[in-house]
Amino acid sequence: MIRILFLEDEPTIQDVTAEYMKMKNYDVTCVKDAKEALYKIKNDKYDLAVLDINVPKGSGLDVLEYIKSSNSSTATIMLTALGDEETQIRAFNMNADDYVVKPFSPILLLKRIEAVLRRTINQNSEVLKKDGLFIKDDSYEVYYNNVSLKLTLSEFLLLQTLMKEPQRAFTREQLILRIFDDEYCGNDRIIDAHVKNLRKKLPKNYIKTVNGIGYQFNKEAYYEFV
Repeated sequence: MIRILFLEDEPTIQDVTAEYMKMKNYDVTCVKDAKEALYKIKNDKYDLAVLDINVPKGSGLDVLEYIKSSNSSTATIMLTALGDEETQIRAFNMNADDYVVKPFSPILLLKRIEAVLRRTINQNSEVLKKDGLFIKDDSYEVYYNNVSLKLTLSEFLLLQTLMKEPQRAFTREQLILRIFDDEYCGNDRIIDAHVKNLRKKLPKNYIKTVNGIGYQFNKEAYYEFV
């Protein structure tokens, strides 16, 4: 059974959202502050942590930092306040796997959970025999020379969008719609943050900046879909 740690200090949001998770047969542990979340993470194993950022006794970012610094296999989805753009960018720079803006639909959150879990659970489940850069849509994974690049969900969706239409230059607004649908209401600078993180993980310059427009996949690079 998939185990989820859910950090949320608002009782109504916690109760309702946890019930939706349980209907999907997830084993959910609810905590209401950062200190309690850190204790649980340090003393137990979870497949996913859904972390509200603005909570008592610390921050959801403190929990995210511990998870990433301890090389934990726990995936992370951050819950952030609408319009809190700087915090969103900081979370992605700390390699959060995804984020959902509050207020949110529990059903949409479940979809994000399914996508993140599908990617992380399948991350190391197959032995692959391909060289170069290629993408596996079914497991939300990108590989280079048979090694997973361990992209976050949003990084995967960004690169997938660019790779599937290499002749097209996308504006930041278009990329936001491809990654977040109608959920995101902040500034388009979030795309620049994702591109910066992607370029650090990609072995070659697969993303080029198109002045006055946005970004485009570098079609001169080798890529292959499987």
